[in-house]
Amino acid sequence: MSSTPEIALVDLSPTLVAAFGDPVHLKLSYKDGNGDLGTEDPDDRTLEIKDSRLSAPDTYHVQPLAPLDSEVPIQGELDVQLDPLFLIGNGDQESVTFSIRIRDREGNWSNTVVSPTVIIVDSL
Repeated sequence: MSSTPEIALVDLSPTLVAAFGDPVHLKLSYKDGNGDLGTEDPDDRTLEIKDSRLSAPDTYHVQPLAPLDSEVPIQGELDVQLDPLFLIGNGDQESVTFSIRIRDREGNWSNTVVSPTVIIVDSL
């Protein structure tokens, strides 16, 4: 198993949401050959999720997924809840995808996965 993290998108739901309504849930699987995913410092945001409509990604803290003093291969799943989505333009519907990647404590970025399209409507 590589010491560079690998992720895959297991699930995303729902794919149709009302603006400022229910949050979107992502389930990611991860693998890392030396177990250095996540940090103790809550200000160290190692999970990056970029809304295709925006220029900058949102970042999230991930707690250590293995003991800090160990170098063991790890794999598992992460559940992420995104804040409720909103419409950016003046229309009553927008489409968005999310580009997702994670960084380990050595600074190695994982592969980037892109979500299926989520449709945001003014109201359901």
